[in-house]
Amino acid sequence: MAALMAYQNLEPLTFNVLNQTKTLSAALCCYLILGRKQSKTQMASLIILLASALIIEKVISLSPPFVTFGAGGGLAAATASTSHFAQGVAPILLASFISGLAGALAQKNLQSASGDAKGGRNPYLFNMEMNSASALILAVSLLFSADGARIKAAGFFEGWTLQTWIPIVTNAIGGIIVGLVTKHAGAVRKGFALIFGILISGLWEVQTVGITKEQIVGGVLAAISLWMHTSYPYKAKEKKEE
Repeated sequence: MAALMAYQNLEPLTFNVLNQTKTLSAALCCYLILGRKQSKTQMASLIILLASALIIEKVISLSPPFVTFGAGGGLAAATASTSHFAQGVAPILLASFISGLAGALAQKNLQSASGDAKGGRNPYLFNMEMNSASALILAVSLLFSADGARIKAAGFFEGWTLQTWIPIVTNAIGGIIVGLVTKHAGAVRKGFALIFGILISGLWEVQTVGITKEQIVGGVLAAISLWMHTSYPYKAKEKKEE
C-alpha cells in the first residue's frame, strides 16, 4: 500500500532511486538475522547508494551550499511540499525498509544455514505461499474499502482491458525472478538490480519530461556503488595456526 501511494506521487526515476534504500535495510537485516557481514568497501558502497537517493531528491544540492535549509533549493526544495513528503517520500522509504526486512527473512528461508543456494526451500513453492497470503489479506481489505464496494456493484472485471494484463503478467514473472535471485544471489544484491529500473526510467523521462543533472549524478553514483559492492565482497579472516 505504501509503495502504491508513492507510485502515484513521485516521478518514476525519483521513485526508483529512493527505492534503493531497501538495499541498506536488507544489509542491516541480513547482518542481524543471518549474521552476514559486509566488507568496508561494501559498506562504503551502501553509503554512496544512499547519497544517490538524497541527490536525486535534492536533499543534497550539487551547488554550494550543498545542504540548504533556506528557500530556493537543497533541503528546502525537497520538503517544500508537505504532501510530496507525506504521500510520496515517506511511504516509499517505509516500503523500502519493510522490503529489506522481508528480503532478509526470505533469504533465510530460501538458503541453507551456511548460505548455500542448493539448500533451503523451493523458491517456486515459497512464492506461491506468499502470494496466497497476500491475496487473502487483499480480499479481506476489500470488505472495508471503496474499491470493494465498486467491485460488488459493477463486478470484478469492470473496466478491464488487454492492457490491464500487462502489469499483472509482468508482476507475476517478476515475483518468480525475485525469488530465484534472492535464493542464488541474496537480498542485498537483489536490491542493486533496481539500477536497471533507474536506467529504463531515465531513458523514458528523457523522451517525455526531460532529465535533471541530479538524476544523472544519482544514477551514476548508484551504478558505481553496484560495482564496488560486487567487486569487493567480505572475506573472513583466516585464523593463524599456532
